[in-house]
Amino acid sequence: MKIKLPDIIPVFPLSGIIYFPKTNLPLNIFEPRYLALINDCMHSNKYMGIIQSKRNSSDVYSVGCLGKITENTKTKDGRILVNLIGVTRFVIKAEINNDKSYREFEVTYEKFKEDLDQKKELSRKIDQINKLSEKTKVFFKKNGLLLNWKEFEKLDQDQRINTLAMIAPITNEEKQTILESVNIQSKTKTLSEIIEFYLYDNSVNKITLQ
Repeated sequence: MKIKLPDIIPVFPLSGIIYFPKTNLPLNIFEPRYLALINDCMHSNKYMGIIQSKRNSSDVYSVGCLGKITENTKTKDGRILVNLIGVTRFVIKAEINNDKSYREFEVTYEKFKEDLDQKKELSRKIDQINKLSEKTKVFFKKNGLLLNWKEFEKLDQDQRINTLAMIAPITNEEKQTILESVNIQSKTKTLSEIIEFYLYDNSVNKITLQ
Protein backbone atom coordinates (compact mmCIF):
# COMPACT_ATOMS: atom_id res chain seq x y z
CA MET A 1 0.00 0.00 0.00
CA LYS A 2 1.38 3.39 -0.99
CA ILE A 3 2.01 5.76 1.90
CA LYS A 4 0.23 9.11 1.62
CA LEU A 5 2.69 11.77 2.71
CA PRO A 6 1.82 15.40 3.45
CA ASP A 7 2.60 18.08 0.85
CA ILE A 8 3.04 20.72 3.55
CA ILE A 9 5.12 19.93 6.62
CA PRO A 10 6.37 21.73 9.73
CA VAL A 11 10.15 21.91 9.73
CA PHE A 12 12.68 21.91 12.55
CA PRO A 13 15.93 23.51 11.27
CA LEU A 14 19.05 22.17 12.99
CA SER A 15 22.63 23.19 12.35
CA GLY A 16 25.03 20.29 11.94
CA ILE A 17 22.37 17.58 12.18
CA ILE A 18 21.94 15.32 9.16
CA TYR A 19 19.04 12.94 9.35
CA PHE A 20 18.34 9.99 7.05
CA PRO A 21 15.50 7.57 6.35
CA LYS A 22 15.43 4.43 8.51
CA THR A 23 17.39 6.10 11.30
CA ASN A 24 16.23 7.24 14.74
CA LEU A 25 16.69 10.78 15.96
CA PRO A 26 16.02 11.61 19.63
CA LEU A 27 15.18 15.27 20.27
CA ASN A 28 15.00 17.29 23.47
CA ILE A 29 12.46 20.03 22.74
CA PHE A 30 12.35 23.08 25.01
CA GLU A 31 11.90 26.19 22.83
CA PRO A 32 8.25 27.38 22.88
CA ARG A 33 7.95 27.50 19.08
CA TYR A 34 9.12 23.89 18.72
CA LEU A 35 7.00 22.73 21.65
CA ALA A 36 4.08 24.14 19.64
CA LEU A 37 5.33 22.30 16.55
CA ILE A 38 5.45 18.96 18.39
CA ASN A 39 2.02 19.46 19.96
CA ASP A 40 0.52 20.28 16.56
CA CYS A 41 2.20 17.22 15.01
CA MET A 42 0.83 14.94 17.71
CA HIS A 43 -2.68 16.20 16.95
CA SER A 44 -2.32 15.61 13.21
CA ASN A 45 -0.27 13.01 11.32
CA LYS A 46 2.90 12.99 13.51
CA TYR A 47 5.07 13.95 10.53
CA MET A 48 7.72 16.69 10.73
CA GLY A 49 10.76 17.64 8.70
CA ILE A 50 14.36 17.94 9.86
CA ILE A 51 16.59 20.13 7.74
CA GLN A 52 20.03 21.64 8.16
CA SER A 53 20.23 25.39 8.55
CA LYS A 54 23.03 27.21 6.79
CA ARG A 55 25.82 28.83 8.79
CA ASN A 56 25.16 32.29 10.25
CA SER A 57 21.86 32.50 8.42
CA SER A 58 18.16 31.76 8.72
CA ASP A 59 18.38 30.06 5.34
CA VAL A 60 18.05 26.28 5.13
CA TYR A 61 19.26 23.76 2.57
CA SER A 62 16.79 22.59 -0.04
CA VAL A 63 16.91 18.91 0.99
CA GLY A 64 15.90 17.47 4.35
CA CYS A 65 14.32 14.33 5.79
CA LEU A 66 10.75 13.66 6.83
CA GLY A 67 10.41 11.96 10.18
CA LYS A 68 7.49 10.46 12.07
CA ILE A 69 7.18 10.81 15.83
CA THR A 70 7.17 7.34 17.39
CA GLU A 71 7.62 8.35 21.03
CA ASN A 72 6.98 11.50 23.03
CA THR A 73 7.33 12.15 26.74
CA LYS A 74 6.59 15.36 28.61
CA THR A 75 8.96 16.17 31.46
CA LYS A 76 8.11 17.92 34.72
CA ASP A 77 10.02 21.03 33.65
CA GLY A 78 7.97 21.44 30.46
CA ARG A 79 10.28 19.85 27.89
CA ILE A 80 9.16 17.18 25.42
CA LEU A 81 11.42 14.24 24.61
CA VAL A 82 10.60 12.75 21.23
CA ASN A 83 11.98 10.08 18.94
CA LEU A 84 11.71 10.38 15.18
CA ILE A 85 12.04 7.56 12.68
CA GLY A 86 13.22 8.71 9.26
CA VAL A 87 10.74 8.09 6.44
CA THR A 88 12.02 9.74 3.26
CA ARG A 89 14.01 12.72 2.07
CA PHE A 90 12.26 15.72 0.56
CA VAL A 91 13.02 18.74 -1.58
CA ILE A 92 11.61 22.13 -0.60
CA LYS A 93 9.35 23.75 -3.17
CA ALA A 94 8.32 26.86 -1.24
CA GLU A 95 7.95 28.25 2.25
CA ILE A 96 4.40 28.66 3.50
CA ASN A 97 3.37 32.07 4.84
CA ASN A 98 1.68 31.14 8.10
CA ASP A 99 0.77 32.73 11.44
CA LYS A 100 2.48 30.02 13.47
CA SER A 101 5.63 30.37 15.55
CA TYR A 102 7.44 27.70 13.48
CA ARG A 103 8.15 27.38 9.77
CA GLU A 104 6.25 25.24 7.27
CA PHE A 105 7.24 24.28 3.75
CA GLU A 106 5.61 22.81 0.69
CA VAL A 107 7.76 19.82 -0.29
CA THR A 108 8.07 17.08 -2.87
CA TYR A 109 9.35 13.54 -2.39
CA GLU A 110 9.65 12.58 -6.06
CA LYS A 111 13.44 12.88 -6.34
CA PHE A 112 13.95 10.41 -3.50
CA LYS A 113 11.16 7.92 -4.25
CA GLU A 114 13.63 5.04 -3.79
CA ASP A 115 13.60 5.83 -0.06
CA LEU A 116 10.09 4.33 0.08
CA ASP A 117 10.79 1.40 -2.23
CA GLN A 118 11.04 -1.59 0.08
CA LYS A 119 11.70 -4.00 -2.81
CA LYS A 120 14.83 -2.38 -4.20
CA GLU A 121 17.76 -4.73 -4.71
CA LEU A 122 20.77 -3.84 -2.59
CA SER A 123 22.66 -7.13 -2.50
CA ARG A 124 24.73 -6.33 -5.58
CA LYS A 125 26.21 -3.37 -3.68
CA ILE A 126 27.19 -5.32 -0.56
CA ASP A 127 30.83 -5.59 -1.65
CA GLN A 128 31.21 -1.82 -2.06
CA ILE A 129 29.49 -1.17 1.26
CA ASN A 130 31.65 -3.71 3.07
CA LYS A 131 34.76 -2.05 1.63
CA LEU A 132 33.46 1.30 2.85
CA SER A 133 32.87 -0.17 6.32
CA GLU A 134 36.47 -1.37 6.52
CA LYS A 135 37.73 2.03 5.37
CA THR A 136 35.50 3.73 7.94
CA LYS A 137 36.82 1.55 10.76
CA VAL A 138 40.32 2.91 10.06
CA PHE A 139 39.00 6.46 9.82
CA PHE A 140 37.04 6.21 13.08
CA LYS A 141 39.98 4.65 14.91
CA LYS A 142 42.28 7.49 13.80
CA ASN A 143 39.73 9.96 15.18
CA GLY A 144 39.18 8.10 18.46
CA LEU A 145 35.56 7.22 17.66
CA LEU A 146 33.98 4.02 18.95
CA LEU A 147 31.21 2.10 17.22
CA ASN A 148 29.73 -1.28 18.06
CA TRP A 149 30.53 -2.84 14.70
CA LYS A 150 28.88 -6.16 15.57
CA GLU A 151 25.55 -4.39 16.11
CA PHE A 152 26.21 -2.10 13.16
CA GLU A 153 26.55 -5.07 10.80
CA LYS A 154 23.01 -6.20 11.72
CA LEU A 155 21.62 -3.13 9.94
CA ASP A 156 20.51 -3.35 6.33
CA GLN A 157 22.77 -1.84 3.67
CA ASP A 158 20.92 1.46 3.41
CA GLN A 159 20.87 1.92 7.18
CA ARG A 160 24.63 1.32 7.33
CA ILE A 161 25.38 4.12 4.88
CA ASN A 162 22.92 6.49 6.55
CA THR A 163 24.31 5.78 10.02
CA LEU A 164 27.93 6.25 8.93
CA ALA A 165 27.05 9.53 7.22
CA MET A 166 25.29 10.83 10.33
CA ILE A 167 28.09 10.07 12.81
CA ALA A 168 31.24 10.46 10.69
CA PRO A 169 33.56 13.33 11.77
CA ILE A 170 33.22 15.25 8.51
CA THR A 171 31.92 18.74 7.76
CA ASN A 172 28.25 19.71 7.72
CA GLU A 173 28.54 20.56 4.03
CA GLU A 174 29.98 17.12 3.26
CA LYS A 175 27.14 15.46 5.18
CA GLN A 176 24.63 17.54 3.25
CA THR A 177 26.21 16.35 -0.02
CA ILE A 178 25.66 12.75 1.06
CA LEU A 179 22.09 13.51 2.09
CA GLU A 180 21.38 14.94 -1.36
CA SER A 181 22.83 11.89 -3.17
CA VAL A 182 19.82 10.26 -4.79
CA ASN A 183 20.40 6.54 -4.18
CA ILE A 184 22.51 4.14 -2.15
CA GLN A 185 25.10 3.80 -4.91
CA SER A 186 25.77 7.54 -5.06
CA LYS A 187 25.71 7.86 -1.26
CA THR A 188 28.26 5.05 -0.94
CA LYS A 189 30.51 6.58 -3.59
CA THR A 190 30.34 10.07 -2.09
CA LEU A 191 31.02 8.95 1.49
CA SER A 192 33.84 6.69 0.33
CA GLU A 193 35.52 9.55 -1.55
CA ILE A 194 35.21 11.88 1.46
CA ILE A 195 36.74 9.34 3.85
CA GLU A 196 39.52 8.54 1.36
CA PHE A 197 40.32 12.26 1.22
CA TYR A 198 40.67 12.50 5.00
CA LEU A 199 42.76 9.33 5.23
CA TYR A 200 45.03 10.50 2.40
CA ASP A 201 45.29 14.01 3.82
CA ASN A 202 46.31 12.64 7.23
CA SER A 203 48.95 10.37 5.70
CA VAL A 204 50.45 13.24 3.66
CA ASN A 205 50.56 15.46 6.74
CA LYS A 206 52.40 12.78 8.69
CA ILE A 207 55.00 12.44 5.93
CA THR A 208 55.42 16.21 5.72
CA LEU A 209 55.90 16.56 9.47
CA GLN A 210 58.60 13.89 9.71
